[in-house]
Amino acid sequence: PTLLQPLDTITAMKLSGAIAAICLASATAFAPAPVSRAPTLLQNNANQNPFGNTESIQYSENAEEKDSGANYGRLRDKLNEADVDRRKIEEEAKNRERAAEMKREERLKKIAYMNDMPDSTPAGTVDEFMFKEGVQDQLDKLDRDLVGLVPVKQRVKEIAALLVLDKMRRKLGFETAVPSLHMSFTGAPGTGKTTVAVRMGQILAKMGYSRRGHVVLATRDDLVGQYVGHTAPKTKEMIKKAMGGVLLVDEAYYLYNAANDRDYGQESIEILLNVMENNQDDLVVAVAGYKDRMDRFFSYIPGMMSRIGNHIDFPNYSADELVEIAALMARELEYDISPDAMPVFHSYIDARMGLPYFSNARTVRNAMDRARMNSAIRTFEKYAIQGENGGMCSVDELKSIAAADFQVLLDDILNADTDKRIFA
Repeated sequence: PTLLQPLDTITAMKLSGAIAAICLASATAFAPAPVSRAPTLLQNNANQNPFGNTESIQYSENAEEKDSGANYGRLRDKLNEADVDRRKIEEEAKNRERAAEMKREERLKKIAYMNDMPDSTPAGTVDEFMFKEGVQDQLDKLDRDLVGLVPVKQRVKEIAALLVLDKMRRKLGFETAVPSLHMSFTGAPGTGKTTVAVRMGQILAKMGYSRRGHVVLATRDDLVGQYVGHTAPKTKEMIKKAMGGVLLVDEAYYLYNAANDRDYGQESIEILLNVMENNQDDLVVAVAGYKDRMDRFFSYIPGMMSRIGNHIDFPNYSADELVEIAALMARELEYDISPDAMPVFHSYIDARMGLPYFSNARTVRNAMDRARMNSAIRTFEKYAIQGENGGMCSVDELKSIAAADFQVLLDDILNADTDKRIFA
């Protein structure tokens, strides 16, 4: 028994060790697999920025030199730009001085030339310039196209004379300046304002004061818009069409409405005034209308009045002049007015001049159109319906306007109701 006790103790210790090994093996078998962790970047790279992926701020011996170099480069660029601007200013100043010096030299040369030029130096005759430039031809056409209007024709000749003498002075080297050629035509309808404007445009073109010499007729509807921002484009478009010629604004007083401060016509007037001042070498603006209304319009727009140098008033035609205009229209249309028809037409004109809405030459044109129609009806009924002469019509019948053709117009006035006479 004493020998067995130590053996039991050893056996118990072995048994305990075996049980512990079995328990440890069981725990290891059922434990989760260990997760392998990669070392952090801080462990791999001691310089890694923990606040982002950007490179950490590190001290460099050249950093200060780089900053100073960048500042120097910016300063250098600023100095270069300032130097370029200074050179530009100096160059512009030198160019102005050079241009002024050249102008003074040209002026001195011209003075010396004028002093040394003999007084007997031929400048050419006025007739030579009138015919060579075609001005006389345009004046002759004006005389042929317009009956009467002696004051108007005289004013046109005066303007033409100024242009001719100005061109002769320029040929000799005298100082010249483009005169103000903007015009105002006042008078009743049908007194030839548009015709005179056309002739003036052609005269200006012949004398070299306009590039094209055409006439563009405009009214309020052509210049003034209906809403904000519409007036300026319309006015500028008409001005663009008229550049190099004449812009004739008929009934110009309708551009300004004194009763409406928001009227868009004021904008159109301001554009016209600016063009009349700054583009007078390439555009002539002519305004036309009744004299009393034009005077009121000029009182509202004094700037327009001051920019117009030629005011021409067109008087009404007399009855004899209107009869002469009718004969001129008949010749142009290749009609023959019989001698006994003229007194009838004269009576019609006398009666029509006393009625409202008389329009001088326009009324004559309307009367001639009605007389032609009456002649056609009379000839058609005579030869086509009645069959006279076998329906054969002579050339004289086709060209004839008889007294009966005008008598119809006169009867319409004499026999019509009072409220209908104005339509005769």
